[in-house]
Amino acid sequence: MSVESVFPRLEPLLSQVSKPIQYVGGELNAVAKPWDEAAVRWALMYPDAYEVGLPNQGVQILYEVLNERDGVLAERTYSVWPDLEALMREHGIGQFTVDAHRPVAAFDLFGVSFATELGYTNLLTALDLAGIPLSAVDRDERHPVVIAGGHAAFNPEPIAEFVDAAVLGDGEEVALAITEVVREWKSEGSPGGRDELLYRLAAGGGVYVPKFYDVDYLPDGRIKQVVPNRPGVPERVHKHTVMDLDSWPYPKKPLVPLAETVHERYSVEIFRGCTRGCRFCQAGMITRPVRERSITGIGEMVKNGVQNSGFEEVGLLSLSSADHSEIGEVAKGLADRYEGTNTSLSLPSTRVDAFNVTLANELSRNGRRSGLTFAPEGGSERLRKVINKMVSEDDLIQTVATAYGSGWRQVKLYFMCGLPTETDEDVLAIAELAKKVIAKGREVSGRKDIRCTVSIGGFVPKPHTPFQWAGQTPHETVDARLHKLREAIRSDRTYAKAIGLRYHEGKPGMVEGLLSRGDRRVGRVIRAVWEDGGRFDGWSEHFSFDRWVASADRALAGEPVDLDWYTTRERDRDEVLPWDHLDSGLDREWLWEDWQDALDEVEVDDCRWTPCFDCGVCPQMGTEIQTGPTGQKLLPLSVV
Repeated sequence: MSVESVFPRLEPLLSQVSKPIQYVGGELNAVAKPWDEAAVRWALMYPDAYEVGLPNQGVQILYEVLNERDGVLAERTYSVWPDLEALMREHGIGQFTVDAHRPVAAFDLFGVSFATELGYTNLLTALDLAGIPLSAVDRDERHPVVIAGGHAAFNPEPIAEFVDAAVLGDGEEVALAITEVVREWKSEGSPGGRDELLYRLAAGGGVYVPKFYDVDYLPDGRIKQVVPNRPGVPERVHKHTVMDLDSWPYPKKPLVPLAETVHERYSVEIFRGCTRGCRFCQAGMITRPVRERSITGIGEMVKNGVQNSGFEEVGLLSLSSADHSEIGEVAKGLADRYEGTNTSLSLPSTRVDAFNVTLANELSRNGRRSGLTFAPEGGSERLRKVINKMVSEDDLIQTVATAYGSGWRQVKLYFMCGLPTETDEDVLAIAELAKKVIAKGREVSGRKDIRCTVSIGGFVPKPHTPFQWAGQTPHETVDARLHKLREAIRSDRTYAKAIGLRYHEGKPGMVEGLLSRGDRRVGRVIRAVWEDGGRFDGWSEHFSFDRWVASADRALAGEPVDLDWYTTRERDRDEVLPWDHLDSGLDREWLWEDWQDALDEVEVDDCRWTPCFDCGVCPQMGTEIQTGPTGQKLLPLSVV
């Protein structure tokens, strides 16, 4: 039976809300397949506003991969702002997709991609608006199966009450596998109901279903054990790794937004994974091993993507794009190919020790020469050893000297505050480093209009990293150090006007810390915050630290745990962590040894170019590092 569009009821309300265009759909390359012709139907959500969610690479890839299949339909939905939420409740309109404005509740599967934990309250809003019970135990065959994915899904325990399942790792292959399980179950007449479907998903080992695992706690609040509660369910659930990225050249037809979004470019993921071993970086740890896309694969994607979208900027994305074994050839080949056109290239992620001015010149050849961004992360050399960011002060000064001497006028430096073992002196070293950068820029360029922007984020310890055992730095300490840093920069008139300082206060980081390393008891806090009006917690104008603290106090009353227990407390070696039954491939003992190396300020090399360090990923996952060089060249296009 076809499902009716809610648009006739929605459209009259749009004149009453801000940015109504974000709810209209109909973007270039959007897909609205016939409902009746699909056997399996997915609603895909990025739990944030359209302007943040539409450019998300993961959702766009799954949207296209699923819609290419016969008998499969996928549509997108995003979080609605509070003004439209109120009107939807008043007029009885449920959470809808932007493609055909169908109610999310009508779909078989509701896939939600979490890049950050601060989107959890937005999930609850979407479920409630859709008429889907918040608690998974209250759902039946009438409701979609709610599946979490994305980096935050590597510890889905805080939202275990609200999701039916979670998927770890790359989504392309497992989304198709899930689709086939649902298709088969439906074709058989849905035997055993929802429980049987979830069991089939879990028994294959590729999908984590929280209801099939029991968590026991010790009297002091720590976890005693997490064990399967029915036969046939694996003790540990493993992540998914897509090999040979050239065989997955998505998105082929990128969505072109109707409203302004945070990124308006065609993004090509030139490799996946990172083995630099930065100890703070969850993304680098959980996406191992490195898998490069070939130079010809990149070239083909750029050609098709630009043709199909009309975007004038191409972003070459990865966790450390300049580390691609053929990045020089990629940049020169693309710059040659698009010289004289409106197509420009950008490399959003550049390491200090992978940068060279030849690469930068190729990237800026066909576009404007904007600022360069580098991420030393730690202010002092000592702290950079702790976090395994092997960048010396001399490396940084030499690199920026090359950039300023080659005509660049602005450099942005990214650091973190609140890192393990950090002291006030480590943070104040950021000011001294910025001053040296300005001084060197003025020296080599002979100009005074040299700028350096210092951007600082708060550090949050994440699961599946060596810092998963670390105590988080209290927000009061972070804020005090940032205040001292600001004064150190402002007080020096020689440099004050040349150095811009942007930073995030410590309070949102405490909430992110609670959600990233929490267990199932934290679900009560999330629900309490949402019931108290919590929405869009990733936006400073909507975030309320006081609401989270009060909700945590209420929801955890009577428990031997509280906000500080989840955040600032250091864990010991033998503690069972909430995500220990979820396998990212990394050996737990290796992570612990790397944590000890951090405390001893010992650095570890990148295993792409050295013998294996036995992190566990390649043998355990049956994978291997895939890097070039291929020796191939990008040929100019016959018609540009």
